[in-house]
Amino acid sequence: MSDGITSTDEITMTNAVIECIRSRSAAKYYDPTATLSDDQIRELVRIGTTAPTSFHLQNWRFIAVRTPQAKARLRPIAWNQPATSEAAVTFIVCGQLADSSVIPDRLAPLVEAGIMPLSMVPEWEIPARDLYMAYPQRQRDEAVRTATFGAAAIIYAALSMGLGSTPMIGFDADAVAREFGLAENEVPVMLLSIGALRPGNWAQKPRLPVADVLELV
Repeated sequence: MSDGITSTDEITMTNAVIECIRSRSAAKYYDPTATLSDDQIRELVRIGTTAPTSFHLQNWRFIAVRTPQAKARLRPIAWNQPATSEAAVTFIVCGQLADSSVIPDRLAPLVEAGIMPLSMVPEWEIPARDLYMAYPQRQRDEAVRTATFGAAAIIYAALSMGLGSTPMIGFDADAVAREFGLAENEVPVMLLSIGALRPGNWAQKPRLPVADVLELV
């Protein structure tokens, strides 16, 4: 490895995180006998909640559907997708509408830890209020962004633990909200199944060339 900027090939060969990202593929076939402990599920969510959120809102919630009874409630309203009952757990990944009023509470631990001075809290709360308060679509957009960031972190954390994952948008959002008691400010952004794999899953599918999707200006 030379001094200065490292080549992409060198990074790929030496960086386990990048190799994990490059090898990920959505799973189709799970071992239905494999389970995850509640502590393993908590750890996945703990890692997921280190993902970025606007103004430190942390406007997400994760419902871990992991018992046979809960899976039986979910599968019919999730287009009968096998992963919802065969994977060890399927998260209902919820984004919460962006609400600037929670920012002082969200920032309080930063102030207590000495990371942020108390005087800076209004400098975050006021622009957040201006950005979201009168704009319902922005509130919902932020809910979707936040939940997606969290789900992505869980996907790669699961892969690093030797587990497969399947993000899904094929479900009846209204039915999921009713069946699992989502609050009025919560958007069911996606389902995310996680579990041990069985043979037959594909490797990562080829992607468009970078030249087709990147503009250097």
